[in-house]
Amino acid sequence: MSQKNETTILALALLLTVGIVGGGFWWFSNNGVKIGNNIIPNQELGNNSSLQDRISFGEKSFTPGDISPVKKEGIQAIAAKTYDKAIANFTAALKLNRNDPETLIFLNNARIGSSKSYTIVASVPFGTDPNTSLEILRGIAQAQNQVNSSGGVKGVPLRVGIASDDDNPEIAKQIASGLVSNSEVLGVVGPNTSDSTLAAGTIYTSGQLVAISPTSTSVKISNFSHYVFRTVPSDFMAARTLANYMVRTLQKKNAVVFFNSQSNYSQSLKSEFVSSVSLEGGQVASEFDLSRADFSAAKSIEQATKQGAEVLMLAANTETLDKALQVVQINQKRLTLLGGDDVYTAKTLEIGREQAVGMVLAVPWHIDSDPKSDFPQKSRQLWGADVSWRSALSYDATVALIAALERNPTRDGVQLALLSSDFSATGASGTIRFLASGDRNAPVQLVKIVPGSRSRTGYDFEPVLQPVIKN
Repeated sequence: MSQKNETTILALALLLTVGIVGGGFWWFSNNGVKIGNNIIPNQELGNNSSLQDRISFGEKSFTPGDISPVKKEGIQAIAAKTYDKAIANFTAALKLNRNDPETLIFLNNARIGSSKSYTIVASVPFGTDPNTSLEILRGIAQAQNQVNSSGGVKGVPLRVGIASDDDNPEIAKQIASGLVSNSEVLGVVGPNTSDSTLAAGTIYTSGQLVAISPTSTSVKISNFSHYVFRTVPSDFMAARTLANYMVRTLQKKNAVVFFNSQSNYSQSLKSEFVSSVSLEGGQVASEFDLSRADFSAAKSIEQATKQGAEVLMLAANTETLDKALQVVQINQKRLTLLGGDDVYTAKTLEIGREQAVGMVLAVPWHIDSDPKSDFPQKSRQLWGADVSWRSALSYDATVALIAALERNPTRDGVQLALLSSDFSATGASGTIRFLASGDRNAPVQLVKIVPGSRSRTGYDFEPVLQPVIKN
């Protein structure tokens, strides 16, 4: 092929993929993603992908499996800048599947078209954990839809990009580098895991771009950076609440802990629980590493019983949840079960079933925990179903960024607003305020697994009344 033909084909390819973001033109080229007048370098990322494969404002879907033809048409329309068609297509797609937050985000982006907007990006693990990604995006989409429906941020609509980081710290860092290099991006919601947040946080800090994680709980994030915040309580709060409940309410003092030594979150929750139990006058007799190749649930239960354990604490993360649920099954309700928020999933109800009844978990939020909040009702109206704590806390992260943008829609302005002593916003889980450490000053909710019908598994999580413990 001649050099002239190659140049012509490249030019046509660029024209076909042109679109709009942040009030200026953006496209994917061989050089990278362009937003406004800035280009995010198109470096190679993990799994033989590039940055252009991992960021979308509507021109590609990350939702796994087949998507509806009408949603595909909307994606093609937004890429071609035919926004009226994109709006019609995405509206029709939502009628087919109202519970799809990606489509709602794309619809709101299409409504903005080429108009001026403020841009934020969600960093979520679509490639490795699509369910968690969709939970997080429901909160972000609800907040975007709410602010744009009411006139935007002082008249300027909010545009949301989606970055797929696979919960991979290296990929999260490279995505962060790309977002930092583009001045149109004014804030980030995410990443999801503590490992990715700590890794990417170094880049967000050096680039002076605020990131608010709705789901990263490791104590290492406290005081990590003046640019890294979170709307979820830290593992210190979860561990302290569980230890208090174990010793004071259950009147039990001997526990064993199951954790994943390869996970920052799991290590953090385990360590904080061990310390908190000791401070309460109890002890942790043994620690079992779920990530070991020779891990045996049966042998671990046998050892725990011989050591006089009364409580099994499951500090498992998503990757080791299956092994933790083996422990639940083999335990046969002999020892009392406690757990962290990664155990708070429908999978625990589906697999644990009767053997999990009575398990108490420390979680950031439960849909029935605050009868005064109107968020549960509004979210049910929007999605046609109950939402998870990840949706609530990502809603709060987005609301916090919106409130900061209202004060000063610049990167520096957002960061200064969030750190201000008089900053506050109303979120799904109450008032949003941040400590100087970047942590949110909020309590942890305990929930118990009980027989029930709401989850359609035959079992549900219900709130447990307990004394409020604050930082």
